[in-house]
Order: sequence, then structure tokens, then C-alpha cells
Amino acid sequence: MHTKNSTTCVIGDIHGCHASLTLLLQKVLHRADTFIFLGDYVDRGADSKAVIDSILSLQKNNPRVIPLMGNHDWLFLQHLNGLDNSLFLQVGGRQTLASYGLSPTFDRAEIDRLVPLKHLAFLKNLPLLWEDQHAIYVHAGLQPGRHPSQQTPQWCLWAREQFIHTTYEFGKPVVFGHTVFTEPLLTPNRFGIDTGAVYGGRLTALLLPQREFISVPGEAANF
Repeated sequence: MHTKNSTTCVIGDIHGCHASLTLLLQKVLHRADTFIFLGDYVDRGADSKAVIDSILSLQKNNPRVIPLMGNHDWLFLQHLNGLDNSLFLQVGGRQTLASYGLSPTFDRAEIDRLVPLKHLAFLKNLPLLWEDQHAIYVHAGLQPGRHPSQQTPQWCLWAREQFIHTTYEFGKPVVFGHTVFTEPLLTPNRFGIDTGAVYGGRLTALLLPQREFISVPGEAANF
């Protein structure tokens, strides 16, 4: 039962930084009853497959684990479905494929053999946004003036300045990733928690309603 006293833990962009995720989870698992991941589990870092495995394992043991779709997860899914892959490969997709034992030249049979069906289902079923009593959660941002239920993938997965700088009130704070900040962005109605783990920054979690940030060192990737 979700109560007024419940704590939500939101985790920013992981990008294959599995060691950082493991360390962060050790610090927050006992602190919250709901866990929301803001997307971008894959690309650039070395261990995308292990990141998805960890989140699936967490979901199995906790009914309130909600992973959202990030733009990199969407690009990976497009690639797995045989659609245009040029952008995916440009933005760290080669590292994602390598974590599965794949290369950009794989064929359909190799995908089917090396990408677990549960990973494909995971990617296909990621929601664009989530809302609870504390906030609205989304990977990149929301379109000002539009109700959360009417938001588009373009905004939820790719938004930047138009969302970050708007003064529009969505009725609750919006917690987002996607845009990298050296320190978490904390305003009355926006919390930006992508602190660049894969660039050698930090992997950050936000506890609500406390507004407490917990972070661990990231893993600077070679890409």
C-alpha cells in the first residue's frame, strides 16, 4: 500500500556504469519503498547488459520498481528491431552491443541468440513517464502547457532547454535526467539528477519527499 509516509528513490542516467549502480543501490535500498529509474541504462559505458540484469533482478524482488524509457534505450530498441542504427552507433551503441557479445555487423540470428528475450521485453515495455504523490518523473522533460497524460515521446525522451527553462507549473515537481549537470539541479519545480556518471562524474539518486541526494563515483568510459 502506497502511504503518505512512503519514500521514493529516483536514480539518474546509468549508461552502462554497473559498478556505480551496484554501489548506489547498497546505499539506498533500505531507504525507500519505491524505486524509479529515469532511463538511459545503455550506451557509452561498458556494462549495459549487466545494468539491465540488475534492474530486472530488483523488479523481481520489489513490486515497486519502475524503470522509465530513455532516448538511448529507445535507440537500442530501434536497432534491435532492424531500424536505422547510425545514431545509435554514434552515441555509444557499440559499447552496448559489445556487452552482449555483439558487433554492428550482427545478423538477426545472432541478436536472437545473444539478447535475452526478457531484455527485449524490458525495453519494449518501458513507460515514458510516471507520477506519484511526490513528483512527476521523466527522462528528459515535459512539454509546457500539456497534461502529463498527453506528452509525446519527442519531449519525454529528447527535451532540453525548452523544458528546463520554462516557468510552467505542472502541478508537482518534475524529476528528470538526460541533461548533465555537475551538481544536481534543484529548483522549486525541477530536479535534474543526471550528474554524468559515464563521463567520470557521479551517479545520483534523489530521495523524496526528503529532497536528499545520494551519489557515488561514476566510471569514465572510453568512447
